[in-house]
Amino acid sequence: MFNLKGNYFEGQYHKPDLSGEVLVKTSPSDKSETLWETSFEINHVDGVIDSAVMGFETWRKTSLEARIKCLLNYKQEVIKKANEIAFAIAQETGKPLWEAKTEAAALAGKVDVTISESLERVKNKTIPQVMPQIDGHIAYKPLGPSLIIGPFNFPCHLANTQILSALLTGNSIIFKPSEKTIYSASLMFDCLVQAGFPKGVINFINGGAEISTKLCRSPQVKGIFFTGSKAVGLHILKNTYEQIDKTVALELGGKNTTIIHQDATEDHCLSELIRSCFLTSGQRCTSTSLIAIHQSVADSFIEKFKSLTERIIIDHATKYKVDPFMGPLIDEAAVKKYLEICQVGEKEGAQLIYGNKKIELDYEGNYVSPSIYRFDNCNLTGEYIQTEIFGPNCTFISYENIEEAIKIANSTEYGLAASIFTHDKSIYDLCLRDIDAGLINLNRSTVGASARLPFGGVKSSGNGHPAAVSMIDSTVHLISSLETQDVGSSTTNLQGIK
Repeated sequence: MFNLKGNYFEGQYHKPDLSGEVLVKTSPSDKSETLWETSFEINHVDGVIDSAVMGFETWRKTSLEARIKCLLNYKQEVIKKANEIAFAIAQETGKPLWEAKTEAAALAGKVDVTISESLERVKNKTIPQVMPQIDGHIAYKPLGPSLIIGPFNFPCHLANTQILSALLTGNSIIFKPSEKTIYSASLMFDCLVQAGFPKGVINFINGGAEISTKLCRSPQVKGIFFTGSKAVGLHILKNTYEQIDKTVALELGGKNTTIIHQDATEDHCLSELIRSCFLTSGQRCTSTSLIAIHQSVADSFIEKFKSLTERIIIDHATKYKVDPFMGPLIDEAAVKKYLEICQVGEKEGAQLIYGNKKIELDYEGNYVSPSIYRFDNCNLTGEYIQTEIFGPNCTFISYENIEEAIKIANSTEYGLAASIFTHDKSIYDLCLRDIDAGLINLNRSTVGASARLPFGGVKSSGNGHPAAVSMIDSTVHLISSLETQDVGSSTTNLQGIK
């Protein structure tokens, strides 16, 4: 089993009391294998918060050069531990090891992007002579102790972005990873420990809803950065809305649409679409779920897409002879939810083209087949179309004109990502103008965003605090100042004074 060091605050690890309820994590790839055991220690919450408050007082006064040095130390640590982190990610999430290695390798690169590109967005500025004989200044100050609540699907990469931005701008951090991926997150956090941050600046706690809620409600926590479902995002807002001085940045779900126009290059679309629908077993917020396809090419394309899907290799995350494209879903609850919502689709009239079943392999894991459905003249307000399905599922809906395709893309409450495959730039420009989404790609899938661009959605996919390069914007608040020299003013110049 993996060894969990416990919660980290006041500059050291603290083991939880295992005399109470114990959480057992089994491998999604093989449920007979126990990965780790732990318990959640709510009595540690106050100590974690106090530690972060103390650390903030030190860190906010620390020079930018010293902060950057600590981040560069961290970069070297994650490089050294990349293979170990990747193996843990694969074991805990079920994603194939080759994919987990991609996530682990991205951690070090994000340090460089944050320092070289994000930092430019929050550098103090001077505006000479903003008024006669008066200079204006814009300064950025850290929020204070900041809570990062990580997701299970990218347990290191997504939290890493938020942690780096918060630390660079002078905030202390509390990292609470998903309770489904504690070990991989703790390995990444241990790299921060080895990087030499002052006592209290970095803090780590494991827990579920009770611990997260207590942390969110604390008036001493000034920033909350969450990646996950809309339901949990709403819970956070309900527990913090009265604290108007608290910044809450939410990265939520998606019900993403890919549009395949009649002039699209078929082979390119097939390759991109397989990735966007089924990478990470569909457990990405940017996964393509709805495919609006021009009616003139629908029949032929869907048949070829089905044939390609049938060739997908599904296997254990680490114990395989040939690289699999997909691993298992995260847990049994995810399997149950996936199969149930597919059944809802069939009841609402969706035609099953392929899949929608549990599959048996050499290992007893949470394995499911991809599922492909087709709807013609469907009810866009139905439960199946409206629900974010965190699994390898997609649905084709044919259209006649591009306005119909845009309507499909805008039909759900989400607005994270969309893709348009066409050689007609005017079609893309129309989609860019009229689709409500934070990410809109041309001839490229909905998955795999650039760290050098903002990442975030509209509607129920976020609350106006995009991540990636712009994540840093949410870790600071602005102040303005006017500065002048003594220019000889006197009380005799005051109007209305005798």
